[in-house]
Amino acid sequence: MNIIHWLVRAKRWAQNPPSEGRVKLVLGVIAVCIAIGAWEWAFGWPEWLTVNRLSAKP
Repeated sequence: MNIIHWLVRAKRWAQNPPSEGRVKLVLGVIAVCIAIGAWEWAFGWPEWLTVNRLSAKP
């Protein structure tokens, strides 16, 4: 990607940082994703969410 584009974006973000509510929202979404990943790692994937293979022959 274009490095100048990313530097301009970083400059704009530094001049106008996101609101506190937006930061909390992003951190909350990240925390939920980590919690789901930790649950899956600790207890495995539930059987009811596993897709059943369909046979090729009817």
